Amino acid sequence: MLLKIPKKLVEADWLFSNLENKDLIILDATISKVTSSVNPSVENKQIKNARFFDIKNTFSNANAKFPNTILSPEEFQTKAQELGINSNSCIVVYDDLGMYSSPRVWWMFTLMGFKNIAVLNGGFPAWKEKYFPIENKTQHNFSKGNFKVNHQPEKLVFTDEVLSATTNNNFLIVDARSSGRFFGTEPEPRNDVKSGHIPNSINLPYDELFEKGNLKPSAKLKQIFEEINPANKQLIFSCGSGITASILAFTANLVGCRNTAVYDGSWTEWGSSTNLPIEI
Repeated sequence: MLLKIPKKLVEADWLFSNLENKDLIILDATISKVTSSVNPSVENKQIKNARFFDIKNTFSNANAKFPNTILSPEEFQTKAQELGINSNSCIVVYDDLGMYSSPRVWWMFTLMGFKNIAVLNGGFPAWKEKYFPIENKTQHNFSKGNFKVNHQPEKLVFTDEVLSATTNNNFLIVDARSSGRFFGTEPEPRNDVKSGHIPNSINLPYDELFEKGNLKPSAKLKQIFEEINPANKQLIFSCGSGITASILAFTANLVGCRNTAVYDGSWTEWGSSTNLPIEI
């Protein structure tokens, strides 16, 4: 019987109990925060048998103008196959920061129509806290996979669609950046990006979804999304460059929100434009 995830968010105990399953693929999606000078991978360790999912250099468009731009479906399929991923794989993704970049990988696979993927709650810190097996960072040998894309384009929006949504009451744009960045009281980490936010968007800093390194209980998360979206509008998530917007997308999906999309260019694209409206 193929291994199936029990839910989109799994605990370290579940991952440990299935660690030797042949269908399981563990992806280390660690990246550094753009707002931090600290390298989260300084200890050079990973969960046993993990494969490095290189968001920045392999699974983003290197020729794009803005950071973390999603690959085309064809390119994503090729890169996923090269990582040894099959159509019947069961994927668990984590990162060294707890839950920062791992939901981005969940969103990527969801965009590509793959559902048997979960995020590790609490990430690598939660795994180490249990004293579960770790190893030095290494790239294991594996065969090319047969992963196939089933692209879901409605989960991705671009600038023109976001601009239209600013005046459409059927949409709610939610920004995952800090309140200081959203209201322009603290500078953007990228020098060529203006301060402020997309008109008619609201602010939900991604770190408000966490407590003690883990996602808040489901009931609390559900309450948060009900409070910001009582009219059940279609949700568009934005952030700096698409990473923490994916945390909001993942969490919204976790509590039952279905009409959601990520603005891939996010504020880096919007705030560097010369002809788009900005609010402070």
